[in-house]
Amino acid sequence: MSEKILTIENVNRFYDDGEHQVEALKDINLELKRGEFVSIIGASGCGKTTLLRLIAGLDEAGNGSIVFKGEQVKEPNYKRGYIFQQHNLFPWLTVENNVASGLKARHVYRKNKDKDRIQKYIDLVGVTGFEKSYPHQLSGGMSQRVAIARALINEPELLVLDEPMGALDSFTRADIQDKLLEIRKEKNLTMLLVTHDVDEAIYMSDRIVIMTPRPGKISEIIDVDIPHPRNRGGAEFLALRRSLLDRFDLANAHPEPEYMI
Repeated sequence: MSEKILTIENVNRFYDDGEHQVEALKDINLELKRGEFVSIIGASGCGKTTLLRLIAGLDEAGNGSIVFKGEQVKEPNYKRGYIFQQHNLFPWLTVENNVASGLKARHVYRKNKDKDRIQKYIDLVGVTGFEKSYPHQLSGGMSQRVAIARALINEPELLVLDEPMGALDSFTRADIQDKLLEIRKEKNLTMLLVTHDVDEAIYMSDRIVIMTPRPGKISEIIDVDIPHPRNRGGAEFLALRRSLLDRFDLANAHPEPEYMI
C-alpha cells in the first residue's frame, strides 16, 4: 500500500463577518497517498480554496488536524507547493529569475550552482527559449507554466493547485493537463487540484472529491478506474461524466444555512 503523505481529520473552519459566524468547512476527513492525483469539485463558495489554504499552511483550521508526513501543518513549507488561480509572476523579473525566486525565498539560491537546475525546470514545463522574457511578453498558458516551474524547483512532495488552468483556452488547458500528468509520473509527485471542470477532474485524477456548499462538506469520493492515457470521448469517460454530474447536482441541491448563531 502506498505511503500516506497527508491526513486531514475532522477539520472545521469558521469565519466571523462581524455579525455572524460563517461555517466554511465542516468535518472534513481526507487522506492522500504518495504519487496520487486527487481533484476536488464543488460549487463556488463551498470552501475548496479554504481547504487548500489550510493544507498549504496559509490559514488555520478552527479545530481538527492536518498532518503532512507525520507533522502537524502550522505554517507554509516548500515541501507543499502551491499554484494559484493567477500565475502571480513578478513582472520585473525574467522567466529564469521568476523560477529562481522559489529558491531565493528559501535563501538557498546560488547563481552559478543553480543555473543548470533552473534550466532543467524551464525545459520540463516547456518554456525553453523564453528564459530572458518578462511576464508581459508571455501568454497566459506560458505564464502558468513558469509558475509551475517556480513551484517545482523546490522539489515539493505535495503540489496543491487552485484552478491554475481555469482562465486558459481549451487547447492550452489540455496541453498543461498533459504536462502536469507527465511531471506527476516522472517525479511520483502527489497532486491535489481544485477545479470546476468535471472533464478535467476525470481526465487527471485517481480520485474525485465532491463537496457540498455552505458549509463545505465532503459528499462523496469517487475512484476513477480508467487507464491512462484517457480518451475524453470514450464510453467509460462519458459514463463517469454523466454519473458525476448527477451526483454533483444531488450534493449541491440542499445547502445548509450559511450562518450559525
